[in-house]
Amino acid sequence: MMARPPLKVASAERLRFSRRARLKRRRLIRPLFDKTRQDVGTVSVGSIRLLYRMVPRSETGAREPVQVGFAVGRMGGAVRRNAAKRAMRETCRVNQKLLQQAAPSQEETLTVMILYRGRKLHDHLRGDLEEALRQLSTHVRAVEPLLCRQPVDPMGGLVT
Repeated sequence: MMARPPLKVASAERLRFSRRARLKRRRLIRPLFDKTRQDVGTVSVGSIRLLYRMVPRSETGAREPVQVGFAVGRMGGAVRRNAAKRAMRETCRVNQKLLQQAAPSQEETLTVMILYRGRKLHDHLRGDLEEALRQLSTHVRAVEPLLCRQPVDPMGGLVT
């Protein structure tokens, strides 16, 4: 089986998706799925759903402006799941400028979890993800100042 040639990049800049840019820590992933938190945003396009949250850089332990995690539901086996994850990683690598534009400040890291909700691998996965990243970039810049970064108790009040 022949390996595919790498995508040609128009600019002289080499696009990389480093390990430090991957969202791996449980303490950063778990709050993204907590429905009681008001500082978690969501963007949905087709079969893609993005969960995102601004986190202080001291909490992430990395200097990366954006950390991204990937999750694929059951869709017929590990081979297809891994193919979907590879496609999502490649799309994020190629469109990382959109993610970096979404990170508004030097003191915070944008943590993003990308969920693929399809039953099988579709041709439009990359297009859906690109559109979701565009929406995320504009949404974070517009809504980010309004997001509450203080802890919120389940009854809706701020914890002081």
